[in-house]
Amino acid sequence: MKVLLIGSGGREHALAWKIAQSPDLTKLYAAPGNPGIAEEAELVVLDTEDHAAVVAFCKDKAIDFVVVGPEAPLVAGIADRLREAGIAVFGPSAAAAQLEGSKGFTKDVCARFNIPTGAYQRFNNAPKAKAYVREQGAPIVIKADGLAAGKGVTVAMTLDEALAAIDDCFEGAFGAAGAEVVVEAFLDGEEASFFCLSDGKSLLPLATAQDHKRVGDGDTGPNTGGMGAYSPAPVMTAEMVERTMKEIIEPTMRGMAEMGHPFQGVFFAGLMITAKGPELIEYNVRFGDPECQVLMMRLKSDLLPILHASATGTLDKVTAEWSDDPALTVVLASKGYPGAYDKATPMTAVPEAGDGAKVFHAGTALKDGQLVATGGRVLNATARGATVAEAQAAAYGLVDAVQWENGFCRRDIGWQAIAREKA
Repeated sequence: MKVLLIGSGGREHALAWKIAQSPDLTKLYAAPGNPGIAEEAELVVLDTEDHAAVVAFCKDKAIDFVVVGPEAPLVAGIADRLREAGIAVFGPSAAAAQLEGSKGFTKDVCARFNIPTGAYQRFNNAPKAKAYVREQGAPIVIKADGLAAGKGVTVAMTLDEALAAIDDCFEGAFGAAGAEVVVEAFLDGEEASFFCLSDGKSLLPLATAQDHKRVGDGDTGPNTGGMGAYSPAPVMTAEMVERTMKEIIEPTMRGMAEMGHPFQGVFFAGLMITAKGPELIEYNVRFGDPECQVLMMRLKSDLLPILHASATGTLDKVTAEWSDDPALTVVLASKGYPGAYDKATPMTAVPEAGDGAKVFHAGTALKDGQLVATGGRVLNATARGATVAEAQAAAYGLVDAVQWENGFCRRDIGWQAIAREKA
């Protein structure tokens, strides 16, 4: 099978690394890719926003299957164009990708199909949103409706914080994503991520994870795209997984089909495990980043036929086998992230992969033969271990072998799970 992988981050490096292990693979291309992905795939210069160019490349190279990593091309309808051209693609249509592209759309789906989630209201102007927030009080959650690269959500613990977040959205801090705002009830509990493949009519549950959104140790500082993650999530017991499937994922799949938007791809459900059980915080329509890295480290099965089954309506014919050993990833980021940071800072050493250990590239590039950091989140040191504590020690061992003066990371990824292990 000839495969084109679209994307350039740590998630895509993890997918490339896993796809490259498949005996079904004959050739792997990636666009635009990164220096880590280049170890697994042939990088191609291709404007992935130009859907006609992507289709033409697939025809020229006789590509059998396209795997779309990030959310923006899916929301922009790349999967529709590929399907129209008769090319199998992993990822939902633009209509189905609204589950991530519009938080208001998702909340309306939840309301229509009785999916447990926080109470909410949608607003297209600041005065009305502020009046509602004053009426409700804090804590309360303010979300930019559209895609904001994981940064459009404010969990406001005070009224002033909530009002400022509304101003940020309507004054353009998140561009067009903030033209509409969703205000929702604060959910109290423990967060977890749940991943489940869908082909529009069948589901294949994958695995659970927990990530660390805040930039600083002890979950302090501003939210980021994610500073680390581990899998499985201890809070996601067999009973919680069963309830999540029955109360959240299955009604969503059925509901999307009923609305004429059958969902093919991965449901990435951000959950809050409350006293009442699992409640949906939000949906993403692609693998998490950095959660994908720990999922791929734990997946024992061949990934390629599983993704292909999701794309071709044959998900009921495949299964996924997982290592019982937990995996943990630590994100190395550029100093200053999630604010301003220096670009093109040099890295002089990145450790080689070991058994159950790998450093995935996210925001990297080669400049005159030198590996440099180009993004905010740059490397993902990922390892498996018999316990979360062992996986953590192995991941930080990789971190400490990286030579990069402008990098920093949290030193406490996995702390909740390790505290549970000691309890």
